[in-house]
Amino acid sequence: MTALKSVAAGLSPAEWRARIELAAAYRIAALEGMDDGVFNHFSLAVPGEEGRFLLKPFGPLFSEATASGLIKVDLEGKIVAGEGVWEPTAFHIHSRVHRAVPRARCVMHTHMPYATALTSLAEMGILPINQSSMRFVRRFATLETYGGLALDAAEGDRIVAAFQEKDVLFMANHGVMVIGEDVARCLYDLHYVEVAARDQWLALATNRPLRMIAEEVIELAARQMVDEREMAAVVHLTAMMRRLDRENPGYEI
Repeated sequence: MTALKSVAAGLSPAEWRARIELAAAYRIAALEGMDDGVFNHFSLAVPGEEGRFLLKPFGPLFSEATASGLIKVDLEGKIVAGEGVWEPTAFHIHSRVHRAVPRARCVMHTHMPYATALTSLAEMGILPINQSSMRFVRRFATLETYGGLALDAAEGDRIVAAFQEKDVLFMANHGVMVIGEDVARCLYDLHYVEVAARDQWLALATNRPLRMIAEEVIELAARQMVDEREMAAVVHLTAMMRRLDRENPGYEI
């Protein structure tokens, strides 16, 4: 992984590393066309500071995120470090998920094109039609009704309830959300959810019958893909940070 730069004054090495990885994730998503102007949002719990999370302030593009430019927010919405303001839907979604889902150390929400297109279908989600889909056929949940912008805690709580024990949420008529233990696992899932959604759309576009994977193979492959994620998530983040160093450096400042 890209060597960590000098630690900013007053920040622990763990927080500075977290900031660099989250800023990198924002920029990587932009490189892959998974951003949406100044909207959408990623967050990450601050190491060693219970009830606080890092977030890009409203205004900068994903491609402009920097480690030092992130704001630190508590669960009541107070900005305890950094400059700028939070975007309302970012706070109401992320604060509720961080509060209610302990395993959600990292939360990523996007309107990335292929996965978001699936949320416009009457039956949304990933079908068991190829190897990419095996990563998610047992790991996604759905929020079945669109409730407008998440401008209060109630909408955030609906999202929390929909997650249950899953890691990926398809939000009807809206977009997708991924939660995980850290940036590497979340970014890995975000990338491959879009790959699986893309492959599904391409198959559907042929208007030919789909070749479904047998149920007994789904169970095997789904377990194998969980193991693959554990093996590959950090490798994927490291490789994408090398790409950033070539194509859009500066996230680590």
